[in-house]
Amino acid sequence: MNVLFVTLDQFRGDSYGAAGHQLVRTPTLDRISNEGVRLQRHFSQAAPCAPGRAALYTGTYQMNNRVVANGTPLPTGLSNIATVARSAGYDPTLFGYTDQGLDPNQSEGFDDPRLDNYDGILPGFSVGLYLPESQAGWIQYLRAKGYEVQSGWAPALRGEPERDAEDSLSGFLTTRFLEWLEGQESGWFAHLSYLRPHPPYAAAGEFSRLYDPADVDLPIEAAEREQRHFLHELALGVTESAAPKDEGALRHLRAQYYGMISEVDHQLGRVVRSIEDRGEWNDTLVVITSDHGEQLGDHGLIEKLGFFPQSYHIIGLWRDPRSPHAGTTVDQFSENVDLLPTLCESLGVEVPVQCDGRSLLSLIEGTSSEWRNAAHYEWDFRQFSINRHTRKWPSDRTLARRNLAVSVSEETAYVQFGDGSFRCFDLREDPTWRSECVDPSRILAAAQEQLAWRQEHMTRDMTDMLLGPERLGRWPERFLVH
Repeated sequence: MNVLFVTLDQFRGDSYGAAGHQLVRTPTLDRISNEGVRLQRHFSQAAPCAPGRAALYTGTYQMNNRVVANGTPLPTGLSNIATVARSAGYDPTLFGYTDQGLDPNQSEGFDDPRLDNYDGILPGFSVGLYLPESQAGWIQYLRAKGYEVQSGWAPALRGEPERDAEDSLSGFLTTRFLEWLEGQESGWFAHLSYLRPHPPYAAAGEFSRLYDPADVDLPIEAAEREQRHFLHELALGVTESAAPKDEGALRHLRAQYYGMISEVDHQLGRVVRSIEDRGEWNDTLVVITSDHGEQLGDHGLIEKLGFFPQSYHIIGLWRDPRSPHAGTTVDQFSENVDLLPTLCESLGVEVPVQCDGRSLLSLIEGTSSEWRNAAHYEWDFRQFSINRHTRKWPSDRTLARRNLAVSVSEETAYVQFGDGSFRCFDLREDPTWRSECVDPSRILAAAQEQLAWRQEHMTRDMTDMLLGPERLGRWPERFLVH
């Protein structure tokens, strides 16, 4: 089998045709959904990019991998999607980025230039095209074609509406992948890591004009001030996080976001057609997900932050041509940490003991006797204070309290803050997360579910083995092979 592993950065779980969106046109994603399995309630485990990807790539919750911000290093010793692919006999090749910083313990000292940024390459990947945050390779390509492009990734991306869509960042990545694919024999593994629909909110070429702002849906309004949490209030006061107050500007922003989705769907269409032309579409496993979601104006916010589900409910598609379950929709809660163990089972390799997720195959096949009754994710906001915080652990634990964990069930959404406070929303009464649950018994049940979740998933690398002559428990396979 070939493996095509695709991430679409900041892709909301409700913003494509197969998920029921009435405006956005996504024929490629819809086709893959119809030929595979759509994970209807699929969640990222953290935001922003580096924390979300750390959970995705390693199959671990943030409370275990401890990548809490863009810039937090990924600890050495964790298996990941690339090392798993290598154990299955592949040469996993990256097109784009992985946003995983170097563990300082593996550096060559404090002056090691690899410590200057967080957008390093996940260990185990070969590189087909590396696009760091600067997007330097794409910018050089544009300038060589005669475009005047400002330096810096954000200014370059804001200019996408004025350029032909074929020269977009997504188009550039797609073309480089297709050039690489021409030289591959069957049995390849590629990770296409697209930046779009990540902001700036500026779609490429004709896709920037695809949707009339007058036709877009308006977001969920923010709750009344007295109902807000201090974090929500703080975010609304931050320019980068507050949605435009002008309706016209808000409609324009949403129209551009939908345009970016249609454009990256178009680029994926090029990929699918090329694989079909090679006669390999029926031999290619396709996985599509995102690192996190996008507020898109809901609750008065944009980007990804806080505890609302729009920042964590994401696209999830699994297409295995060997499976008889084409066109299936999974309604149970699924999580990005499930994708690594699912891939392991599909490729016939051992699931790393670190994995917090579970293989989805039994759920897809309808043979699972039990499954989680809630989705879980975390957000850590210490990054806003690290540079200003000088006191050291353990005398001052202020930074350690700047986080939250969320459990979303059928009827409640429970948010536990590191300072001991909490919120509990009544989803049965109001699915928009603007009505507090006031029933003490339901609040207690939600809190207990989250506590049990945390206790179940504490790191377990060596907890299930016992030293002694019998070597009891679960030992790594390398110790069992003689």
